[in-house]
Amino acid sequence: MYAILDIETTGGKYNEEGITEIAIHKFDGDKVVDKFISLVNPEKDIQPFVVKLTGINNNMLRTAPKFHEVAKRIVEITEGTVLVAHNAQFDYRILRTEFRRLGYDFERKSLCTVDLSKTLLPDAESHSLGKLVRSLGIAVSDRHRANGDAIATLKLFKLLLAKDIDKSIIKSTIREESTGELSQRQLNIVDTLPSETGVYYMLNKDGEIIFIGKSSNIKKRVNQHFTKEGSRQRKLQKETKKVRFERTGSELVSALKEYAELRRNKPLFNASDGSVAISHALYSSEDKNGYITLTIHKADFSKNPILTFNGFQSAENFVRRIEKEFGLCLKLIGLSQAKKACSKVAEGKCEGACVQEESAEAYNLKVQKALDKYTLTNKNVVLVDKGREMGEYSAILIKNGRYQGYGFYELNHQLNNLHILESIITPMQADANTHHIITSYLRKKRIIKTLEINN
Repeated sequence: MYAILDIETTGGKYNEEGITEIAIHKFDGDKVVDKFISLVNPEKDIQPFVVKLTGINNNMLRTAPKFHEVAKRIVEITEGTVLVAHNAQFDYRILRTEFRRLGYDFERKSLCTVDLSKTLLPDAESHSLGKLVRSLGIAVSDRHRANGDAIATLKLFKLLLAKDIDKSIIKSTIREESTGELSQRQLNIVDTLPSETGVYYMLNKDGEIIFIGKSSNIKKRVNQHFTKEGSRQRKLQKETKKVRFERTGSELVSALKEYAELRRNKPLFNASDGSVAISHALYSSEDKNGYITLTIHKADFSKNPILTFNGFQSAENFVRRIEKEFGLCLKLIGLSQAKKACSKVAEGKCEGACVQEESAEAYNLKVQKALDKYTLTNKNVVLVDKGREMGEYSAILIKNGRYQGYGFYELNHQLNNLHILESIITPMQADANTHHIITSYLRKKRIIKTLEINN
């Protein structure tokens, strides 16, 4: 018997969240035999970003039952069941925390559909609930509301049950009652960590670094390490005696710092040295008519790629993006095999560079604008991003298209004076991986600003 569960919370500090809505569908493996859905008065304010995400606000909860008023029903409907949730660690932790406040030790076995889907649907582009169910053609309504997400999880779970032919995966994925809970030592470690962006270092009893990671929420990520299943994870959990951290504020700085630290320390429990899986790259050339062409090929660094990617699809998605943004020709960027005009000429969406109706000079200017926006080639710039605290910013220095290092500053004159800027920058090694980390980040996320500098 399973209890398909979804919980919405107030947000806020770790282990201080309150439940705002809960939905439980009791499922016997064939059909739902009971259900419980209710708003819950958390007796504290909801974080604004949660209100925007879920649509649940403080006014809606004023007359809702408090948790102690629904606790008995939750115990009854989940009795003798395995809790099933998408990211079960979160929902189970929230439930146990609420019951502890009432002086009751709530214990159930749990099953995570994230873990299960990663095993049974390894080729899925994303294992987040929304993207995963959409990719599977599962109809979903009321996303980010407890019942809507519980129903989506139920439909996903039914599909996963059907895919698990020999049932061995479900048997091995079910967690024992104590799993997902931290020991007192681990709780003490997690309590010292910030819910901020940075790099963290897990150390053994001898003070040796055995794992390095980055996260936009260090506390949450380390907690996940302490509750994950698997023999390698259990060894890491057992050997970790301390966790140190360095806040960066910027996710880009944390990615660059993590890569450098992995190369330097080579920790025992990290699966790799931080090298990026670069498989494809974008190259440019000039055709016989003087037009710049772009093509995607397997990565070959001897041929000076413009940009690198971790898969062909990622590269193609980027090329399609700049085609729309800058009005480039499908044929000249390798997305059309037409012998003459590309299909968009007839539609009036291509100015005809493929049949020389648009001049090479005009077309090449558009290509150059696209490359200037998304590449670092020959650039002398500072990438300005978030700092570690209010009033501080991070600075990533690029000279002649190569990464020089990063630093933190508070005053604008520190940026405007190259000598001062270079003195606050921590020099770092540049290679194909750092170039990929920076350019791929700039393609996907926003930084505060980019400033040109003069040598």
